[in-house]
Amino acid sequence: MTTWDGFQSFATTPVAAPPPPGAPRRSLEERLAYHSRFVTVRTPAIDALAKNVRTLMILGRHQTVTARPSLIVTGPAGAGKTTALLQVGRACHLAHIRRHGAAAAGQVPVAYVLVPPAASAKTLATEFARYLGIPVAAGMSQAQITNAVCHTYTAAKVQLVMIDEIHRLNPRTTTGAQSADLIKDLTERIGATFVYAGIDVTTTPLFTGVRGSQLAGRASLIDCAAFPARLGDEEPFRNLVNAMEGALDLRHHRTGTLPQLVPYLHQRTAGRIGSLARLIRQAAITALIDGTERITKTSLDAIRLDHLAEQHQRPRARSTNTP
Repeated sequence: MTTWDGFQSFATTPVAAPPPPGAPRRSLEERLAYHSRFVTVRTPAIDALAKNVRTLMILGRHQTVTARPSLIVTGPAGAGKTTALLQVGRACHLAHIRRHGAAAAGQVPVAYVLVPPAASAKTLATEFARYLGIPVAAGMSQAQITNAVCHTYTAAKVQLVMIDEIHRLNPRTTTGAQSADLIKDLTERIGATFVYAGIDVTTTPLFTGVRGSQLAGRASLIDCAAFPARLGDEEPFRNLVNAMEGALDLRHHRTGTLPQLVPYLHQRTAGRIGSLARLIRQAAITALIDGTERITKTSLDAIRLDHLAEQHQRPRARSTNTP
């Protein structure tokens, strides 16, 4: 995903979808593959991000004097930040292809870069270069790599730059400050809209000091929080569960089973979409392998989830057994 070829393949591969009514039954292998990929449920965070990205890209299209306004997607681990980022990137890529047709050949509308751990300005610049396959010789300086990146990204007409794992940057350290300066430099030299994603960035040093103030003054926040059980008169988590159950391709699953388990599922996953999707996908694959072709609370109980979700669930379970 962090190379142009990889992202282009992701963006142009048809998304997973349940079989339409009346379609021939899919084979076991096809359904195992389907539940492994599974559907991406359109969430409020994805909708908000898509709307804001589209607006900011239009807003910054003719802005040449200063850096364009940017967005930061924040939230806890497992809340769907990267998924939201990639879905919006996919939509931007496909829209560009539809709009320009054959003229889009050789253009790269979207770039996706991960901030490496303990990133220095040079290693971060190298990640930008790697995405487009820009050659980086061992003796090249950071400035040389940055110049090559800015020239190539501009020539390729990159319109949207997505930077993930932004919480890894700490402007209080020397290397973190240099990396933050590099990103600021790139935003001013590449004519693209920048969107960042990171874990709980408002609680990290990212917005502190002079550099943090500059970023905070240019970036809007989109909170990709865990889903609450209730929000006023609405039940966002139940809607999420309904959507995921409706996408299952299991021959003996009873519709309505998972919505009845909403309190249990919310407690089990702490409302995190990543944990919920993993739980349902694993339960579906298990049901296909053992031939039951249905998901029940018993089968869900047997699934070992990510450690974050298990830590949320297990203490309460243990406390009920304490004398």
